[in-house]
Amino acid sequence: MLELIASPINFFLVLSLFMLGAIGSLWYRKNDSIANYWSNFFAIAGSVWGIIFAIALFVVGRDLSFSFHLFPVSFFSLAFNIDLLAGFFIFTISLITLFCSLYGLGYVKHFYKKYNIGSLGFFYNLFIASLLLVVTAADGIFFIIAWEIMSISSFLLVIYEHRNTKTIQAGFLYLVMTFVGTTFITLAFLLLYKYTGSFNFGLLKSHIASVPLFIKNIVFILFVIGFGAKSGIIPLHIWLPEAHPAAPSHVSGVMSGVMIKTGVYMMLRLFLDILQPIPLWWGIVILLIGLISSLLGVLYAIAEHDIKRLLAYHSIENIGIILLGLGSALTFYALGMPALGLLGLIAALFHTLNHAVFKSLLFLSAGSVINQMHTRNMEEYGGLIRYMPQTALFFLVGSKAISALPPLNGFFSEWLTFQGLFQGIAQLHGFTQWVFILAAGSLAFTGGLALACFVKAFGTIFLARPRSQEVFHAKESDLPMHVGMGMLALTSILLGVFSGSVTRVLEKVGRDIGIFHDTLSFVSTSSYRGIHAGTDFSFVSAPLIFMLLTGIILVVIFVVYFLINKNQKIRQSETWNCGTSLNQRMEITATGFARSIIVIFRRVLKPSIQQRIEYHDADSRYLLKSESITMVMSDVYNKYFYQPLSATVVWASSQLKKTQGGNINVYISYIFIALIVALFLVL
Repeated sequence: MLELIASPINFFLVLSLFMLGAIGSLWYRKNDSIANYWSNFFAIAGSVWGIIFAIALFVVGRDLSFSFHLFPVSFFSLAFNIDLLAGFFIFTISLITLFCSLYGLGYVKHFYKKYNIGSLGFFYNLFIASLLLVVTAADGIFFIIAWEIMSISSFLLVIYEHRNTKTIQAGFLYLVMTFVGTTFITLAFLLLYKYTGSFNFGLLKSHIASVPLFIKNIVFILFVIGFGAKSGIIPLHIWLPEAHPAAPSHVSGVMSGVMIKTGVYMMLRLFLDILQPIPLWWGIVILLIGLISSLLGVLYAIAEHDIKRLLAYHSIENIGIILLGLGSALTFYALGMPALGLLGLIAALFHTLNHAVFKSLLFLSAGSVINQMHTRNMEEYGGLIRYMPQTALFFLVGSKAISALPPLNGFFSEWLTFQGLFQGIAQLHGFTQWVFILAAGSLAFTGGLALACFVKAFGTIFLARPRSQEVFHAKESDLPMHVGMGMLALTSILLGVFSGSVTRVLEKVGRDIGIFHDTLSFVSTSSYRGIHAGTDFSFVSAPLIFMLLTGIILVVIFVVYFLINKNQKIRQSETWNCGTSLNQRMEITATGFARSIIVIFRRVLKPSIQQRIEYHDADSRYLLKSESITMVMSDVYNKYFYQPLSATVVWASSQLKKTQGGNINVYISYIFIALIVALFLVL
């Protein structure tokens, strides 16, 4: 039975369900309700069947390779390769899209009569189908086609609320960066084709020895830029804090949860499988990119007061953490330490799954709040735990998970990443050892700042007193939205508690990659699901931590309610404030909470103060009416790199425009010169 499920027919059935959802959404585009339920029903059905297909693939342990030659050209075919690595990403994509689609059933309702629901459902289902094609394509041209479908459909989802000028600007920036990345990816595949004569991944792998090392190094740089732009590594991240907040929240969950991981998938596929053997410096470069992205990502996040931009910057941080695992895996394998390389790979895969779950949960929770508050500015929230208690609980679970607090899932993947980095510090020497020291320090620092950031976020949004009148009108979201968030919260808990079992599955995925086939495992799990990294190096048990924390909570509740408060009367009254009434101006703001950290890192964040003063009388500077001070962060990458680059391109375009004078004789001379140059090149 499982062999039948893990077959190409069922994979195409998954794709067909999404395509039915897309086509049906357009068919029912004039009826908002039917279009919504049709698109999300088939998205849910496709996601469920995708999960079943991936699980069957894991149990059977088979690799599927098949292709179709639809065009009379030898260099292109619809080639698919679904091994355990692709199966892992199919599972992750399907899991996240399942819960986001459940959430979408309720969330999309607030777009009724405002925007075209049919187009939203069409591009949403097409987007999910393209994600699956990207991680299963086994031909360079076919991959780029799937990659472009994914990019264009996600762009159209980003600009869905097209009446907002900022949304269009964010979408345009995303589109430009996407095409820049695709250009570098295409150049890399063309270089490989020149020396191997094929775009097929299997043939590329078997003929990679014919590619000179210098060309391989160029290909590596091109792929890092191309896939790094999609993943949002610094400094190629500028589209991400703009595009993710602009998209509908369930789309933001899919984009941040799984779309940016497609770049990580291709790095895993290329660097650990196809382009082997690799030089040592590749792994070191990935490690350096990871430590910079993780640290700067969380620093930019803590300075943000737009809730969705804050979450977007945390995506950059967590991509950096994933790259720390990948970089350590590449480095260890290049140094002849495959067991430690497998440890780094398991850490990268585990954090890929974990980040997909808790980041989607946070985006969906933020979407519920924004849907009620009609603003993304956290300074206008406050006290929402009284009006949206269930959303507050879900956001709290996601906050604890992303802050790597046990026993939730984020803790265990970061713990495995630490073990790989610590092993590098213990067993390596010289410059490479110092890179691992910096990476471990960056990861520790990132964890502390992430915790501070989400203390700020949760406190500002849900605790204290309301900061605007809109809070008093907030209410809980619809049931489908709660189901989507609740299932993601439960998944975060289960992935943490059963992290030992998850690690064993991920080890199987890692061993399926050719270079780790016969590698002895550096990670072991005991009968009670503890994870052991190394011989006597470290050990952690999720169930024991869970039981310990549960026991502590129960003891505290017992002591407080049955011993301390047993004979005491509780009196409730207003907090005394020197005779004045309490109001929202007396609370610490998100700006105030983050100010000390921003000041410490002012040379990196480049903050500036904007003061606004308003007087009662324009002719008098003594009758003060209001005064406000705003702390603004400078985008140093935009200011010192992208703006000068844009100005250069505009100048070059204006100069080139002068050649287009409209004179037919000039154009004929251009053609004549081009023909002469072509003849010289041929001869």
